[in-house]
Amino acid sequence: MAHHKPKRGPLQFLQFGVIGFANAGIDIGTLNLLLILFHTDDRMMLLLYNTIAYTLAIVNSYYWNASITFKRSAKGNNRQRILFIVQGLISLGVSNLVFLGVNELLQLTSVPNWLRYNIAKGMAMFLSFLASFFMIKYFVFKDFGKRFINEKN
Repeated sequence: MAHHKPKRGPLQFLQFGVIGFANAGIDIGTLNLLLILFHTDDRMMLLLYNTIAYTLAIVNSYYWNASITFKRSAKGNNRQRILFIVQGLISLGVSNLVFLGVNELLQLTSVPNWLRYNIAKGMAMFLSFLASFFMIKYFVFKDFGKRFINEKN
């Protein structure tokens, strides 16, 4: 009877999620710090603040996910770095679009600015988290082809 290795998908998603909580702290913490220090309602400044916060979180994400979550397939080569940057830019686009879009929608309500920004940021973080996980797993640190070949041997 052949011995099958446990699937990495659920464990990877859990590890990615734990690292994601740390990234969320960096992301939302940085955004709120910038809003406290340099309050603004200007859309371009909000976009800049969100970009700075997201960039700090994505750098943290690369380090920990390459070291822990996708260690088996993370080679640290230029191809993976470039693909990680590309997925980071795509996820940043998702984050910025959702952040600004939800902020605009909530602006129609009487939700206070600080709460509106944080609700929008939470939605942006969740959707960019999902997009990022699947891009990292299947494009940046993909190992599914090698895994199937190694399991047959």
